[in-house]
Amino acid sequence: MSASRPEVAPAAGDLPFEKALEQLEEIVRRLERGDVPLDESVAIYERGEVLKKHCEALLKRAEARIQRITLGADGRPEGVAPLDMS
Repeated sequence: MSASRPEVAPAAGDLPFEKALEQLEEIVRRLERGDVPLDESVAIYERGEVLKKHCEALLKRAEARIQRITLGADGRPEGVAPLDMS
C-alpha cells in the first residue's frame, strides 16, 4: 500500500481549492490508468467524491462574492451589484 493513500490525506474541508483540485486530478489519473487494486480504487473514488463536493462548495462561495460594477448615466462607475450568473 502506498504512502499516498487517501486515508492519510488531510480532510477536504482543510484544503484550499487549488490543492483539492490537484488531488482530485491525481485520483482521476490513477483511476484512468486502471492499475489500482479494487479496494483502493473504491477508497480513492470516495475521496474524489468528497474533494469534488468541496471544490464545488468553494466555487459557489467565490461566485457569491463576485460583484459587477454598475455604471451611472454618464458611464462612470457608480457602485457594485451582485453578479447575475444565470
